[in-house]
Amino acid sequence: MIVVSVMYHVIGLSFINDKIMRIARVVKNKHKAVLVALAIGIATLLATLLHAIEAAVWAFVYWILGALPDGKLALLYSLGAMTTYGHESFDLADHWRLMGALEALNGMILFGLTTAFLFAMIREFWPNPDRSERVK
Repeated sequence: MIVVSVMYHVIGLSFINDKIMRIARVVKNKHKAVLVALAIGIATLLATLLHAIEAAVWAFVYWILGALPDGKLALLYSLGAMTTYGHESFDLADHWRLMGALEALNGMILFGLTTAFLFAMIREFWPNPDRSERVK
């Protein structure tokens, strides 16, 4: 699950990057501050949706395996595990607990990738007189 999730996440971030760069080429240097805010805002929204889809896949696996009784509880548990919030009134059975810990590990990896992606995007757009303009 972790490997598939990370691969899906990288593909999703690549798709988001392509769309944002396409918008940047159209807007070019007009309203630079607005462009940066809009690009980061859209990228953040899309990355959040990407994380939600990944949590839903984990929830589906919990539900299909019978680790949690229904989809709603599975999604709630999955979001808590992925964000390492983990403050739910229900827990996995002993034989499924390692899976919850692995999802937490997966969440840290995914959030790290998203953070690096957003940082790179900010560096790409942020006005800096020391660097030549990268968005062409």
